Amino acid sequence: MSGTDDGLRERLTDGLYGLGWGAVKKLPEPAARALFRTIADQVWKRRGKSVLRLESNLARVVPDADAARLAELSKAGMRSYMRYWQESFRLPTWTPRRIKDSIDLREVHRLTEGLDAGSGVILALPHLGNWDLAGAWVTTDLKIGFTTVAERLKPESLYDRFVAYREGLGMEVLPHNGGAAFGTLARRLRAGGLVCLVADRDLSSSGVEVTFFGDTARMPAGPALLAQQTGALLLPVTLWYDGTPVMKARIHPPVEEPKTGDRAEKTSVMTQALADAFAVGIAEHPEDWHMLQRLWISDLDPRGEQP
Repeated sequence: MSGTDDGLRERLTDGLYGLGWGAVKKLPEPAARALFRTIADQVWKRRGKSVLRLESNLARVVPDADAARLAELSKAGMRSYMRYWQESFRLPTWTPRRIKDSIDLREVHRLTEGLDAGSGVILALPHLGNWDLAGAWVTTDLKIGFTTVAERLKPESLYDRFVAYREGLGMEVLPHNGGAAFGTLARRLRAGGLVCLVADRDLSSSGVEVTFFGDTARMPAGPALLAQQTGALLLPVTLWYDGTPVMKARIHPPVEEPKTGDRAEKTSVMTQALADAFAVGIAEHPEDWHMLQRLWISDLDPRGEQP
């Protein structure tokens, strides 16, 4: 594809997202729900690369599922994914009360007690449910700001839209650009702050190898390294929908730093523990895992690319 075509596609993508944030939030709630369910079903029926990849990933999560069951799961998965977008486009208009009433967060004492201890807390999440809604609940109901990292998107204007959206919800957003982001996150944690990271897919191709649903995948080392370097509490979080307007969430027990081993060995053990916690939540609610990309090493391009 030529550079001109790339630029056109990027402008179109940015324009569509702009339309979403500008128009969808003005629709009546039932109309918005119906629209996004229709979009989900149409995308699913087309059986494009994203849907096929989702089914391939779900086949690892539910290994005994036949083709009909996988199709059922992927259809539910696309509806869940579109629910994420429908909520996200409308979230800036929600009142604090609406945000509070839209999530049921279990074991929240692990977060509040960790923050009260003053050593900082890292929340690590997979691509389950709506992590933006969970973040909005933290900033509005607990009235606690936090720092997160966002993947650089093209065009730059689209990345700027996502940053503005999340900053509007009370988050500090850093670009995913390696060492600079890590240093800022470490400073926030040493000051007793909160850091939230989506951590089930490595964006650097140099992450930590973990066993995940019976095969090897890479996950980012950042959460484990930050916990070791700052002494912050590392808490896995899983989110899911259950057919009601209220999203459910669970804060799992903390991932402890091993007492022995060098930094690399400790990072490997801690990242595996995160992967195990993520796997529990994903196995219980596979249709809410929005993983439409390649994840396992055996699925990646031989050159290490992640289409």
